[in-house]
Amino acid sequence: MNSNEMIGQTVSRREAPRFVSGRGHYVDDLRRPGMVHARVVRSSVAHGVIRGIDTAAAAALPGVLAVVTGADIADLLKDIPQRTCPLPGMEHFLQRPLAVDRVRYVGEPIAVVVAEDAYLAEDAAERVLPDIDPLPALIDAQAGLRDEVLLHPEQGTNSATSYQVGFGDIEQAFAQAHLVVRECFYVHRHSAAPLECRGLVAEWDAAQEHMVVWGAAKVPFANRRILADMLGLGIDQVDMLECDVGGSFGVRGDFYPEDFLVPYLARRVGRPVKWIEDRRESLMALNHSREAHCDLALAFDRDGIMLGMRGTMVADNGAYVRTNTGVMAGKGTQFLPGPYRIAATSFDVRSVCTNKTPSGTYRGPGRYESTFFRERLIDIAAARLGMDPVALRSINLIPAELMPYDAGALVPNMGPAIYDSGQYARVFEHALAAFDWVRRSQRSGKLLDGRYIGLGLACFVESTGGGPGEHARLTLRSDGCFDLALGASSAGQGHETSMAQVLAHCLDVPMQAVRVHHGSTTLLDAGFGAYHSRSAVMSGAATHEAARLMREQLIARGAQRLGRAQDSLQWRNGCVVDAQDGTALLTLAELAQGIADHAGPTERGEVEVDAKFMSDRLTYTFGVQLAEVAVDPITAQVDVLDYYCVEDLGRVINPEIVHGQTIGAAVQGLGGTLLDEFVYDDGGQLLTGTFADYLLPTSTDFPVVRGETLELARSPSNPLGVKGAGEGGIIATGAAIANAVSSALSGAAVSVTALPISMKNLAAHLQQARNREKGEEMKVQGDYLLNASRDRVWAALLDPEVLKASIPGCQSLVETAPHTYEMVVKSRIGPVAVRMTSTMQVLDIVDRTSYRLVVQGNAGPAGFAKGEVRVRIGDAQADSTRLDYEASGDIGGKLAQVGARLVEGVVAKMTAQFFQNFQAQLGVSVAAPTHAPVSAPARQPSIWPTWPMVPWLIAAASLGAAATSLLTCALRG
Repeated sequence: MNSNEMIGQTVSRREAPRFVSGRGHYVDDLRRPGMVHARVVRSSVAHGVIRGIDTAAAAALPGVLAVVTGADIADLLKDIPQRTCPLPGMEHFLQRPLAVDRVRYVGEPIAVVVAEDAYLAEDAAERVLPDIDPLPALIDAQAGLRDEVLLHPEQGTNSATSYQVGFGDIEQAFAQAHLVVRECFYVHRHSAAPLECRGLVAEWDAAQEHMVVWGAAKVPFANRRILADMLGLGIDQVDMLECDVGGSFGVRGDFYPEDFLVPYLARRVGRPVKWIEDRRESLMALNHSREAHCDLALAFDRDGIMLGMRGTMVADNGAYVRTNTGVMAGKGTQFLPGPYRIAATSFDVRSVCTNKTPSGTYRGPGRYESTFFRERLIDIAAARLGMDPVALRSINLIPAELMPYDAGALVPNMGPAIYDSGQYARVFEHALAAFDWVRRSQRSGKLLDGRYIGLGLACFVESTGGGPGEHARLTLRSDGCFDLALGASSAGQGHETSMAQVLAHCLDVPMQAVRVHHGSTTLLDAGFGAYHSRSAVMSGAATHEAARLMREQLIARGAQRLGRAQDSLQWRNGCVVDAQDGTALLTLAELAQGIADHAGPTERGEVEVDAKFMSDRLTYTFGVQLAEVAVDPITAQVDVLDYYCVEDLGRVINPEIVHGQTIGAAVQGLGGTLLDEFVYDDGGQLLTGTFADYLLPTSTDFPVVRGETLELARSPSNPLGVKGAGEGGIIATGAAIANAVSSALSGAAVSVTALPISMKNLAAHLQQARNREKGEEMKVQGDYLLNASRDRVWAALLDPEVLKASIPGCQSLVETAPHTYEMVVKSRIGPVAVRMTSTMQVLDIVDRTSYRLVVQGNAGPAGFAKGEVRVRIGDAQADSTRLDYEASGDIGGKLAQVGARLVEGVVAKMTAQFFQNFQAQLGVSVAAPTHAPVSAPARQPSIWPTWPMVPWLIAAASLGAAATSLLTCALRG
């Protein structure tokens, strides 16, 4: 047993005194002899054709050394390649460091200036005059599916990737369901805002033909390969050096346009070049993230067991695909099932280009979004099933006896996700008890001191320890201390402390005898970096292996010194000892005698080992997050009264560091849920490009955030049994807060299906609730199987005559403009007979796939109806087509007095009648519902992602009398 049991100990961070005393050394602190400065000229137009760029005035300024445009170096520019999760088709939408003929987002680099100082460079940049012919801007990914405005015309589509994934018999799962719950969700565009903006210093040694770049972060070895290729150099001609880094959170450190431009300019002007990003640049140029639409459905049996999940994911990847863009859609889909046992899934996935800053990873990429979609739907389903949301989750969690659990292959070209270990039920029960859920939930939804109290919770599963591996080098120095060099990079995670603990523990030496170095390519021949919460797993395991190899070498060195057999010696408490009686024979200081002094950590040593740990097996954590909020119904202010995170990490290296990661991640997630949002206008201009508009949480916004770490299920995939801890705290924040706010406002029938829960957005929900006195909201959904081909069904849905003959009570249906109709429907709902005239628009048409119908109807004194219908069709068995629909709207006047429930019952009957009529028009046998249509009062007006509805669905818009029609119509699409 080691005398230095350091793993699991709370050790103060070694780095902290340096940082808090202002002695950190960041890239902007670097000064090189003869250094000059670069400024990037960025497009102020979101979408346009470059006719020319006038650089004469800028180049004429004294002290300006170079002004370079994309056209100047077009033959040198290469696409920036993908590094991780390359989804099929994305390779055709990559970005080059400078735009040459077309700009695609505000902030895209179009030229770069080098001058003697930073101020002169900025002055010169303002004199660069681009001539750009504007093109229509595309800012909505749903609209981008129509390919009416193309960002990359040579590709013929805006969909950077489009694929289907799933497992199990999804049709059977939904056919046998007692209840199908479906909703459309949206997560807004936001991202990280590291304290330190990006920066680089590059220096070219012409004599040695060698490039050095300071400011590397996250993945310096991968970036070295990319840069060497772009500059036409060998890998050994490029070094990437890491300075202190003021935060990354997934957005900083991957290869950006500036990572080529600055080294290129250093070689061109023959002097060191520094580039430091300002905050506005950062907000418009650093990777954005998160934005996604998801139409999700869950099928349940009578007991609430999940039978199947299916849906459509549309991720907004901005103007280009960057090095890790695929993670948003890929992992966002992979984690939709989460920690639940679901027998069948089916997902249609798209990642769409828009005229916005390109998107990439941000702490918990894809996991934050998918957890919000799934956990909100579970709460909605619990209400529909009449079950406690806690009980519904509990009966569906994956049991411990099924670990390791095959969660299916849901990312193209990747194997199945294998959850390595977990005690999900124990963690869930612990979380509920620690939060005092049962007692506190009694006041959920109640008005206390003028505010509504709400409780919410969310479960999540997170993959960590991304492969393929990591490298380490361990060297004994002349002072009797060890230099541990790691391939991992640090952006504030505490590697200098936690990895010293691992080595001290595994090598059984004092922690004071360990110095940790990381990130720079000069330290090791190979390395992988810091991403996917991997450092504890991969670097920890590589350090463990280095300790094992060093033990062997130290015993061999001791045996040689003592003239004894190696098997007669052991290593214990930092000494070579007698294997029989434990007598200390040689100390570290004695073993270090004779070792030459070293100039620095990059110098190789006499007593040294190279180690690596390679594994493609991920580790998976499970966690629960719970929230209590107070909502002011007048101001729409949400106060987070208590936020609690618990996550099972298996084994913790340093509890203090993990706690800091958890709290920091949770606050970051709460900010993203309630505050942060990148907003664009219709012309593609970023409206929230400063901290006056892009709101970040301050230290007083969320005063009660608690974190707890459990060590129940160690990972079997690495020798330390650890799992990553960097991202779990953020993952369920959107879901837990949305559930809490929805619970608080349940009496007002407010249901959050879109983020952020900003005061503006929540105020709109509350206003809709107040307007319910003027009308009652209804919602219906279902599936039908039509005995006709997809082409035949689609054509019929677009034929006004067929629709008129199919819609019960339809007296006329006339097209008044492209995709705009007027319809008259006569019907009876309870005691109210109505003749309703409706105007209908068919929007967001995706050929042979889906559309959205918007309808407004008026029946005079009988009332009004308005709403939307979403419809999707797809191939089923041979010569048959599956159609699923969802309709929602408001009814008023006498119709509202009748009540939405009665209206929905009539609608369900009329829906069945419509399909019988419609099938007759198709000329085959009767259509059959795949399961009974479901109807229930809507908790809120949903956002409608593009569900292009069939024209006749428009008819359905007559909600009410027409409400019946509305549903009917919905079905039709």
